[in-house]
Amino acid sequence: MVVDRNLALELVRVTEAAALAASRWMGRGDKNAADGAAVDAMRRAFDTVAITGTVVIGEGEMDEAPMLYIGERIGLYAKTGGGPEVDIAVDPLEGTTTTAKGGPNAMAVVALAQKGGFLHAPDIYMDKIAVGPGLPPGIISIDATPEQNLRELARAKKVEISDLVVCILDRDRHKEIIGGCRSAGARIMLIPDGDVAGLVAVSQPETGVDMYLGWGGAPEGVLAAAALRCIGGQMQGRLIFEDDAQIERARSMGITDPKRVYDLEEMAKGDVMFAATGVTTGPMLRGVRRHAAGAVTHSIVMRSKSGTVRYIEGQHNFALKPTAFVA
Repeated sequence: MVVDRNLALELVRVTEAAALAASRWMGRGDKNAADGAAVDAMRRAFDTVAITGTVVIGEGEMDEAPMLYIGERIGLYAKTGGGPEVDIAVDPLEGTTTTAKGGPNAMAVVALAQKGGFLHAPDIYMDKIAVGPGLPPGIISIDATPEQNLRELARAKKVEISDLVVCILDRDRHKEIIGGCRSAGARIMLIPDGDVAGLVAVSQPETGVDMYLGWGGAPEGVLAAAALRCIGGQMQGRLIFEDDAQIERARSMGITDPKRVYDLEEMAKGDVMFAATGVTTGPMLRGVRRHAAGAVTHSIVMRSKSGTVRYIEGQHNFALKPTAFVA
């Protein structure tokens, strides 16, 4: 089964709904309310999409509703069957804290693949490295030092290391990585949240980001891999286990080697689609702009089959739009 390209715009409608709902909570200091609003709106929007979908990358388990939980069946035909059977990866609000604080780079994100197309990653950390398209295969290695990776990247791009920008989540756990990059002479873009956007930024020349490094959520890693499959780039990831319980849970999801390094094709394979809508403004997407009559959204949608990337500006009239998608 090939994923129908007509689903691309439907995915944008889903991320728009989540972004519009979350934007009501921007800067109000309640990240849980913002996330809950995005989840509810995304679930309702999926109810209109002609698919039988299974959430394989979600926000939690079945007993943690109202999250879009792993294993949940969604889509217009979820209960009856019909339409294409697809696997779905979601992050209804990537950047809950930054939304609550009115900070940058929050997005609503969805990816869709043929059944079995996504790595079933548990909700744990993943060590990640990524670069953009047009580079020799194998230019990066998650087992190499930051200095070694930067040296190879600079050589491939025919620039100095000091010309390179590395995007890293601003966390204490990244002190050694940050120090290594700075010692090598690279410049650093520290981001407070939103590592999906940070990873995807390596593929967008206008962001100025050359490499992404560091630990972030494994589900976000799979979402970013879906985007890079569509838009181009290289990525590696390794799951980070903190205890035996996490290893056992991963085994129950089909992960047999806890030390395995996954490449892009292993995290997101086959025919893949990716869509995201900005909640707050970042390097890749503008945030929701609300006004008296409605709002304006800015989204990106892409397909691996065609390599097409579209940016979509949506003008939303709340007088005509169902309130379920804007509340």
